Amino acid sequence: MRPKNHRLTVLSLLPFAMMAAVTVADLVVGPAVVFLPLVSLGPAFAPLVGSWRRTACVGGIALVLCVGLGWYNNLLDGSRGLMSIATVLGVTAAGLLAVSMRQQREAELDNVRSIAEAAQRVLLKPVPRLAGRVRVAVCYMSAVAEARIGGDLYEVVTSPHGVRVIVGDVQGKGLEAVETAAAVLGAFREAAPEEADLATVGYRLERAVDRQLGAEKFVTAILAEVRSEEVTFLNFGHPAPLLVRADGTTTWPEPSSYALPLGLGAHAAEPPEPFRTDFRPGDQLLLYTDGITEARDAKGRFYPLAERVHLLKEGNPEAALEMLRQDLLQHVNGPLHDDAALLMLRYR
Repeated sequence: MRPKNHRLTVLSLLPFAMMAAVTVADLVVGPAVVFLPLVSLGPAFAPLVGSWRRTACVGGIALVLCVGLGWYNNLLDGSRGLMSIATVLGVTAAGLLAVSMRQQREAELDNVRSIAEAAQRVLLKPVPRLAGRVRVAVCYMSAVAEARIGGDLYEVVTSPHGVRVIVGDVQGKGLEAVETAAAVLGAFREAAPEEADLATVGYRLERAVDRQLGAEKFVTAILAEVRSEEVTFLNFGHPAPLLVRADGTTTWPEPSSYALPLGLGAHAAEPPEPFRTDFRPGDQLLLYTDGITEARDAKGRFYPLAERVHLLKEGNPEAALEMLRQDLLQHVNGPLHDDAALLMLRYR
């Protein structure tokens, strides 16, 4: 059973367990110790899950138990019995109000989720599964609770100049990071089909980020262009991609010197230089953000991506990334502390 479903089951049974425990304790101890007010624990926990009808039902059961135990202990004629009944009624009324407020918040959260999903379709559009002779798969995980999008970005564009890809990571989180990611993706989608030179695409991205970001804000990004069994990279301070050859050997294509991230171009003397490597049938190229390699387990150890290359041998690229995602979540054994994106290119 999944942890969330397990918690819901426990919370659903909790009111009845509390009332049963109070009833047994009262019958065992007798009237020497008055347990009647504790029957209200049932309707007190009932609003955690379920509808108002369920809370009212639990309150009705608590009231019947309170009256029955009061009669059994000869307390109905006294003030203690009447106060216990009044307590159950008051807690039940408060529980009904709490249910109403919880359901209203849940409805608002559903609206927010719908808006987030719509924003995801606009910002992070589904990538094509086939782009030229390249098969594409993508996986995205947001570190923000209940979020579908964050500061990581990716896009695949088929152009006359080859299949062009971007994977990037915006500094920071939240709405500000999402706005910056939207600006970068918008500039890439406009420039990638038009510009013949990948370096010019990078220049246009640099201009777009300079207009969007203030001082000391930046975006790491890597651009890739697949054409004629060759891939060209343009790296703006981003982690090196993982290239898995058809024979199983791995390399990490890196530039001779790393350039500064997007947004810090004013501090750089030279723009990034394109660098190339072979990309032949059967090869796989994994682009990712540092949310993958910097994910830590309980002992503080980073995720060993290089040791997980065997997971990418799965024939279906989507299934391969899903296996890698599950392995990552198992490594951290909890929620991620940073957004993480994976994009895999497989040369058919």
